Amino acid sequence: MKYFLGFVKKEFLHIIRDYRTLMLLFGLPVVMILVFGYVIRNDIIDVNVAILDHSKDEVTMEITNKILSSDFFILRENIDKSADIDKIFRTGKIKEVIIFEAGFAGKLEKYGSAGIQLIADASDPNSASLVINYTQAIIADYVKGINMQMSRPLQIIPMVRMMYNPELKSAFMFVPGTMAIILMLVSAMMTSISIVREKEFGTMETLLVSPLKPIHIILGKVTPYVLLSFVNAVTIILMGYFVFGLPVRGSVILLLAESILFITLALSLGILISTFSRSQQVAMFISAFTLMLPTILLSGFIFPIENMPAILQWISYIVPPRYFIVIIRNIMLKGTDFMHIWKETAVIFGMASFFIVVSAVKFKTRLE
Repeated sequence: MKYFLGFVKKEFLHIIRDYRTLMLLFGLPVVMILVFGYVIRNDIIDVNVAILDHSKDEVTMEITNKILSSDFFILRENIDKSADIDKIFRTGKIKEVIIFEAGFAGKLEKYGSAGIQLIADASDPNSASLVINYTQAIIADYVKGINMQMSRPLQIIPMVRMMYNPELKSAFMFVPGTMAIILMLVSAMMTSISIVREKEFGTMETLLVSPLKPIHIILGKVTPYVLLSFVNAVTIILMGYFVFGLPVRGSVILLLAESILFITLALSLGILISTFSRSQQVAMFISAFTLMLPTILLSGFIFPIENMPAILQWISYIVPPRYFIVIIRNIMLKGTDFMHIWKETAVIFGMASFFIVVSAVKFKTRLE
């Protein structure tokens, strides 16, 4: 028993002295609780809306003020005509457009009812449903308040329209996000073990004595996987179209070109990870662990980024799938052209270039 207690004491001391083990035991649970607690939310905040008020009377102003005085909505733009609705939705900044019909107050007083049209961007059906439900609840509360002072009950009838996904199919949200996850994880993991495998198998010497420069070796490693991952991308697009009915309203050529660019980014990131890793197991662990959670939680795939705390929103700016998911949804669901996604494309291109250059610099020109 004495020897056993001594052995247990030794193990405790070993764990306490190893800061990496302590971080895994106590740091990781705290971080995961905070991240999941702040990211996984069923409420909405700071939703950007636009208002088209054909009436501009006292009642419409009261309803507008009641909607905007909540913690849920922010007025981003007042629009003057219905033709602007599709245009502002394509920017991706507006989640809902609220339209008051002409003569709103007069119809409410004369006929006892008036209509409000609520149009939501349903490329993310979960968020669209929440936004519409919140807006309807605020309108219903306003109607309840004025009916308490009226001799006859009044009605304000919301007419709901879901843009780009009228049937609220969840596949319209999950297929683009799943495509980003698959291309990021599979591509990064495939390349993250490539250089490490050369070291472990002892074939690095052949590369080191070859006339190839580090950048040529990096590109040589990436190119075959670009083609193989491109086949994956095409397969996902075809399955989304034929199996789940996901439309491709924009340019197919643009969609495929953007997919190749994102694949290149993912592969270059995998190469960068492999230059820091000394074994295939470490490379696979780093690529899977450090890429999976951010891709799922911080890319806007499932949980709206605008609902997250400011610090997580800032972190999401360095998560590549965030930009690719926006590109896919815009091309496939909204039919937008390059002018609406050039910023996201530029970010992905910049990230890919950065990772390739850093990988070339970090690439070891000799065995250690």
